[in-house]
Amino acid sequence: MTRYIAIMSKDQDSDYGVHFPDFPGCVTAGSTVEEAKRMAVEALAGHIALMREDGETIPEPSSYDEVMKDPDNHGTFAFEVSPEDYDPSVRVNVTLPRSVLEAIGKRRNRSAFLAEAAREKLAQQKHPA
Repeated sequence: MTRYIAIMSKDQDSDYGVHFPDFPGCVTAGSTVEEAKRMAVEALAGHIALMREDGETIPEPSSYDEVMKDPDNHGTFAFEVSPEDYDPSVRVNVTLPRSVLEAIGKRRNRSAFLAEAAREKLAQQKHPA
C-alpha cells in the first residue's frame, strides 16, 4: 500500500491544516486532529483521481527525512496517508422504529452510530464467540 507524508499544522485562530509535499495544491483542514486526518485521506484520494483523469504521473512517495528537510515543515506534525484507505460514504434510506431513531440521535451522529454498530456486528460474525 502506497503511503504519502502529510503535514499538519495549526495557527492559534485556525483549524488544523494539512498539505502534502508530494502534491502541491492538495490541501485540506479540519476542526479537530481526527477530522483533519479523515479529510486528508479524502483529499489525497480525490487529488490522485483527478491527476489520473488528466493523464498526469503520480509521484513516488517522498521519505519522512526528505520531507522534514524543508524548513517550512519544522514544528509541524507529520503522518502517513494512503489513498487506498478512502472509503466514500453512500446515502441509504432505512426504516427504523421512531424510538430507536430517537435513542440513536441522543447519543451521537446517527450515521456514525449506525456505521459503527454495523462494523461491530460484522466483526462479531467473522469471529463468533
